[in-house]
Amino acid sequence: MQRTKEKMDHEKTEENLYQNKRRLKVCVATCNRADYSKLAPIMFGLKSHPEEFELEVVVLGSHLIDDYGNTFRMIEQDDFDIGSKLHTIVRGEDEAAMVESVGLALVKLPDVLQRLSPDILIVHGDRFDALALATAAALMNIRILHLEGGEVSGTIDDSIRHAISKLAHYHACCTRMAEQHLIAMCEDHSRILLAGCPSYDKLLSTCHRDDYMDIIKSWLGDKVKENDYIVALQHPVTTDIQHSIKIYGLMLDALISFNKRTLILFPNIDAGSKEMVRVMRKKGIEQHPNFRAVKHIPFEQFIQLLSHAGCMIGNSSCGVREAGAFGTPVINLGTRQTGRETGENVLHVRDADTHNKIYHALELQFGKRYPGSKIYGDGNAVPRILKFLSSIDLDEPLQKTFCFPPVKDTISQDIDHILETQSALAVDLGGTNLRVAIVCMQGNIVKKYTEPNPKTFEDRMHLILKMCKDAVQDAVRLNCRILGVGISTGGRVNPQEGIVLHSTKLIQEWSSVDLRTPISDALGLPVWVDNDGNCAALAERKFGHGRGVDNFVTVITGTGIGGGIIHNSELVHGSTFCAAELGHIKVSLDGPECSCGSQGCIEAYASGMALQREAKRLHDEELLKMDGMDVKLAEPITAAHLISAARNGNSKANAVLHKASLALGVGIVNILHIVNPSLVILSGVLASYYQAPVQQVMLERALFSAQSIKVVKSDLEEPALLGAASMVLDYATRRTY
Repeated sequence: MQRTKEKMDHEKTEENLYQNKRRLKVCVATCNRADYSKLAPIMFGLKSHPEEFELEVVVLGSHLIDDYGNTFRMIEQDDFDIGSKLHTIVRGEDEAAMVESVGLALVKLPDVLQRLSPDILIVHGDRFDALALATAAALMNIRILHLEGGEVSGTIDDSIRHAISKLAHYHACCTRMAEQHLIAMCEDHSRILLAGCPSYDKLLSTCHRDDYMDIIKSWLGDKVKENDYIVALQHPVTTDIQHSIKIYGLMLDALISFNKRTLILFPNIDAGSKEMVRVMRKKGIEQHPNFRAVKHIPFEQFIQLLSHAGCMIGNSSCGVREAGAFGTPVINLGTRQTGRETGENVLHVRDADTHNKIYHALELQFGKRYPGSKIYGDGNAVPRILKFLSSIDLDEPLQKTFCFPPVKDTISQDIDHILETQSALAVDLGGTNLRVAIVCMQGNIVKKYTEPNPKTFEDRMHLILKMCKDAVQDAVRLNCRILGVGISTGGRVNPQEGIVLHSTKLIQEWSSVDLRTPISDALGLPVWVDNDGNCAALAERKFGHGRGVDNFVTVITGTGIGGGIIHNSELVHGSTFCAAELGHIKVSLDGPECSCGSQGCIEAYASGMALQREAKRLHDEELLKMDGMDVKLAEPITAAHLISAARNGNSKANAVLHKASLALGVGIVNILHIVNPSLVILSGVLASYYQAPVQQVMLERALFSAQSIKVVKSDLEEPALLGAASMVLDYATRRTY
């Protein structure tokens, strides 16, 4: 009894949930005779499930035009209540009329959609009317189910179809290839239903009617025989109207010559249709004894006419879709269906430029029978679509999301040079060498050029220009587009004017030098100039440890000591462009003399020059060499020898390096207490040696809150070149430098 009670309670709960579930309000909007043939089976399905769905019908477009058969009447004959009729067609049958029709529909649709307030709008295909429907619904936050998206054809319909797919929230497609196209268009796979074409549900179930000959004779006369007549349906191609009109005339001439009974349907309302009707009337088709020209045929009867025809000719989609289900021979003229999936029953005459070519196609196809094809459906699309609609969760977010595939970093954003790699020309003016490099957006050095740095101003400027011009020429061959020139140089620089204010002693004749003007004039490119220490900081910000770090300091430990400060993601230059001269922070009141003329600077203790000076002193006093060291007589003494001696246990060398590390560490502690960065990056040839000792000095001498700041060694091999390039790449791609 207990189990029986629990079962009854469970059934009662399910019943209550079912009763409380609100019916899904579905609005089906139909624009013309063709889309109604696809939508009608769904409408019948919705109507047959009133407990789940509430159907609203909106009719617009050519349904309401007398010249196109007033086809809204067949919707009424099917016993559907039409909730709204919208006259949206602006007559003219040209491109402007199509645009005006879309605009008129957009003006009228909001009131209707607001009044009906559907949960979901079903839109079919690729017509301009459907684009207006999808646009209005999307802007009014109404969910959209798009039928037959993802397919490909050869006209403006492609663009419209794909545009509707991007606006739609859900998709019911017909073929596996269409499904793959939608996925490739970044649509959510979980919102794509491979249903098949709804019209197949009707045509596969009703194509074998006993009264098919009565239907054929009612349209073509009593003398007509099965498989001995032609169905012709040609529409304008809106992207090439004049050519499509020419093909239409050639088709009519070929049909007249072929001398078979022909049922010809009027073209649709696209731009160019008026001219096609004129061609038809000029050739006397409506009065010709072999022809029967009609504006509309009910879909059930059209199925019988198509399935028993000797051939179908034209460029209608029903030739490559519905006709394939019956194996009816089809001649597809022109480019309107280019890209459509077709069965073997279709013979393409894409370049239908002569009467004879079309006539020969008629001779090849007429009277044949092909195996039926089910590329576009198996007759069960409607049950799948109804189940899909029932599964829609109206509580899930309305905003659709796209499933973008992983892609490589874009190599170009310039539409005129879309195949080129955006690159910078980087120049590094060192005390010994002059270097130029082509650097791409990812920080890769594509090609590098190195020459000894001349001693005089004239020779140096001449060499810079020559090397830059050579690099620009090579960039074309290397498929690189040079966006500008970035120059890294020693000394104090005014980056706003591109002028070297005061050079270091290592570069002679290099003060008050305007670098920007002559190089920009010679190359026709924008030029940026900055101090080599600042460039090292910029390189770290774009390519190194500084990426994503708002506040950090870069310290260069090389021949001299330099660096740059990034504060709030911006490079600090100072009021007179003297900020971040880190090598000239004083750590002693007297101390050794510095290259700047002062005493006790970090550079006087910890630079490569300072260590070399101490190494020579120890060597001259015969206090440098240790067992295991190999110092050749002709070999110049360098800082490397000092470090080698220390590692081999030389106490004098160790003392020098300890003092150098202490001086550098104290200087960096001063920096921490002034600008309080979150990271210190050591760069240059001595960085690997100084990293651990400097971190230890910080732990011993910095304020407690600054002791946790990390010291890291730069991973960049060419910080000066990369920093010079970053000035170009960041500014030229609209990032702030």
